Amino acid sequence: MTEEEKSYYEHGDLPPKPLSVGVSRADILDTAKQYVTRDRQNTHGAPEDSFSRIADYWSVYLQRDVTSKDVSIMMTMLKIARLDENPTHKDNWIDACGYLACGGEIAVST
Repeated sequence: MTEEEKSYYEHGDLPPKPLSVGVSRADILDTAKQYVTRDRQNTHGAPEDSFSRIADYWSVYLQRDVTSKDVSIMMTMLKIARLDENPTHKDNWIDACGYLACGGEIAVST
């Protein structure tokens, strides 16, 4: 069992599986909601804090201002790029939805 799989089981969840016949948009969105409101938040902290910290690091590296909203968009683009390689990997679809949801919340609250 991989470390990632162990992490899912420790939180009482099953690790993501590749897309299969019968998976619905609701399944993807429900899983993304669970990730961004419980699982990943417990592991990585509140998205607005995490994205802000990432933006600070990226700003130094890129030598230009990067916002939390930019982080949301760029992390979504990372997941989309990964989907080019493996469009049946369910976790990339879920994560992309989660990054956009977090970014939408950040954008309207700032």
